[in-house]
Amino acid sequence: MQLTEQHREYWSRNLALTGVLLAIWFVSTFVMGFYARELNDINFFGWPLAFYMGAQGSLIIYVLIIWYYARRMNTLDEQYGVAEGAEE
Repeated sequence: MQLTEQHREYWSRNLALTGVLLAIWFVSTFVMGFYARELNDINFFGWPLAFYMGAQGSLIIYVLIIWYYARRMNTLDEQYGVAEGAEE
């Protein structure tokens, strides 16, 4: 199947979005854990930041990433005519 320019643009925007969100995921998961000792000097709601991120903060970030991805992809799908229920 030959991809049209519209297909290529759709996938490039999808991959760019995925890349940015994966970078945010990486920072909130691995970088925060790697610098946990240094982050413990920062208090967040009375708790050391590394403890908060490990216990609750990262989970909130994950949910926000999923919510944003679903919302943005629905917008892209509608924009490019590939949304669920769209006539071909």
